[in-house]
Amino acid sequence: MNEWIGTALTQKRDLLEPEAWALLAAYGIPVPKHRLVKTAAEAVAAAGAIGYPVVLKVVSQDILHKSDAGGVRVGLRDAEAVQAAYAGILKSVRAYQPNARVEGIFVCEMLPPGGVECIIGTTHDASFGPVVMVGLGGIFVEVLRDVSFRIPPLNKADALAMIGELKGAALLTGIRGQKPRDVEALADMLLRVARLVQENPEIEELDINPCIVYEAGAVPVDARVLLKSVF
Repeated sequence: MNEWIGTALTQKRDLLEPEAWALLAAYGIPVPKHRLVKTAAEAVAAAGAIGYPVVLKVVSQDILHKSDAGGVRVGLRDAEAVQAAYAGILKSVRAYQPNARVEGIFVCEMLPPGGVECIIGTTHDASFGPVVMVGLGGIFVEVLRDVSFRIPPLNKADALAMIGELKGAALLTGIRGQKPRDVEALADMLLRVARLVQENPEIEELDINPCIVYEAGAVPVDARVLLKSVF
């Protein structure tokens, strides 16, 4: 059993976002530069080490949707902005859920624009076991439900076929003069996620949403890992 999953199960909780990122990284999935901090001064130091601009996010097992709680600040370009954001997040979270346990603040590299948002996810079916999904992000998944599913194990041909099945696949392969995105990198991430959930049956759901696919490379922005029977 993975060490982060074992710790979370012992404490009867789902993975915190830093743990989810560590789990992805353990399977060779590239993640943005990041650091978990406990004070505003640590946040400023982390931002300086990572490089501006940065994103700050609350880390709490009691808050599943960070944006709803005012727990996210993006586009922070200097120390003063980081200090204000740190204080603002704590104030918003306390107003949203006064008894929330805050483990710290996640300082993350802010990814550059220019990529296509995608989503990779898994769920556990009672009959078939883990099921893996890929789709385009934003309105494509929220409104159009433009997604493709497979039951692992997957090979590269399976992963590429899933991506090709998407109605909006042309956004990745190139449309109206736009350069194609790195479909190979997205397929590789899909394969790694499929192997991850196969090798860790304690996982109930895993979501990478969004994953940004660039002309070269694909990088997750947010990751969530929910475990079976943690309560």
